[in-house]
Amino acid sequence: MFSIGSLVAASAGSSSGKVDLTIEGWHWPVLIGVLGVLLLIDILVIHRKAHEVHTREAAIESAVWISIGLLFGLVILWEFGGAAGGEYYGGYLIEKSLSVDNVFVWAVLFSHFQVPKQYQHRVLFWGIFGALAMRLGFIFAGVAIINNFKFTLILFGLFLLYSGIKLLQTHDEGFDPSKSKAMKIFHRFVPSTDKLDGQKLFTLNELGKRVATPLLAVLVLVEITDVIFAVDSVPAVLAVTNEQYIAFASNAFAILGLRALYFLLADMRDRFKYLQTGLGVILAFVGIKMTLSYWWHMPIAASLSVIAMILAVSIFASIRSTPDAQH
Repeated sequence: MFSIGSLVAASAGSSSGKVDLTIEGWHWPVLIGVLGVLLLIDILVIHRKAHEVHTREAAIESAVWISIGLLFGLVILWEFGGAAGGEYYGGYLIEKSLSVDNVFVWAVLFSHFQVPKQYQHRVLFWGIFGALAMRLGFIFAGVAIINNFKFTLILFGLFLLYSGIKLLQTHDEGFDPSKSKAMKIFHRFVPSTDKLDGQKLFTLNELGKRVATPLLAVLVLVEITDVIFAVDSVPAVLAVTNEQYIAFASNAFAILGLRALYFLLADMRDRFKYLQTGLGVILAFVGIKMTLSYWWHMPIAASLSVIAMILAVSIFASIRSTPDAQH
């Protein structure tokens, strides 16, 4: 039976520090199948009809998605052992933490393009669908590079350290998404209209010509921002596991819950003033850990503890600094 002690022992007992799994032919189809079923239930049952997602519904959905992600970790643990389970939870926690910034960027995009709240979930559904496909490619490529060129651990680690320091030095700056290079290219090659047509990504204009609605423009920006964030998060997850299966599973289940988390936290950015600082410290820590892993591997239980502590401190400090908490 699993215990924290077995996780610590398993992670410390490996000479390389990371698990080396034997993936059977059915493992990947089962994982993809589970993800597919969850996405179908989400779009065909829970969110079949467009509606505004209120805080209570978002909180319940967020709790369900987190529970599913944690339960799949138990499946990993049961199937592959304590070390594999530890790596899954480490990857899950890192991805979940670093993805919080995505939530606030989405809020800016939806606000700028004035997307009604009842249509936002559909955009995020297709955004998450695309993110899963891109993460799969990034993870396979990243693992292949590390396995064939071990010195890239140092390069990835230094890049994460640089990203963390840069995040600590970055302050919020207003930006206009519609004036970005991506949108200029989009409007140049994709006929579009500024009028919405329900949840549709395409519609017909007055001339009967098929054109893109603003929802497609937002979706394109959502996908682009995910690619940008993946540049940091994928190497960070690969700092705790070299197994493509574990890396993708932890990423996938963390990402699936982001939509519910968005509707829960989108309007609370000002309440988490130290969260960006915490994420910067996490990135820097993971970067140092990844760089050192060329010579020495930190036990996964220790990594989990440090990341959880940093995240908890940044959230607690943010809550303590809010005006309501000071009275």
